[in-house]
Amino acid sequence: MIVRIMGEGQLELAESRLPELDTLDDELLKEMEHGDGPGFRATLHALLAKVRDLGTPLPDDSLDPSDLILPSPEATLEEVRDLLSDDGLIPGP
Repeated sequence: MIVRIMGEGQLELAESRLPELDTLDDELLKEMEHGDGPGFRATLHALLAKVRDLGTPLPDDSLDPSDLILPSPEATLEEVRDLLSDDGLIPGP
């Protein structure tokens, strides 16, 4: 699957790796629900770092459509809230 991190570019990520991101995604949802700004920021950075670690960057000129769009590391709690689905940022099984 193709994952875009807003403001950074795209990575190819095997769908089989999504469960590895679910724990961080669940934690991010809880922090957002409780308005935990510092926790939200730390978990967002950890989630994006994990995606970068597990994924393979695509060339900047790649025109592949993104299957999943994640916020930039600087995104606010409100901006991320607008991107959420019922499952969080990462689709559930």
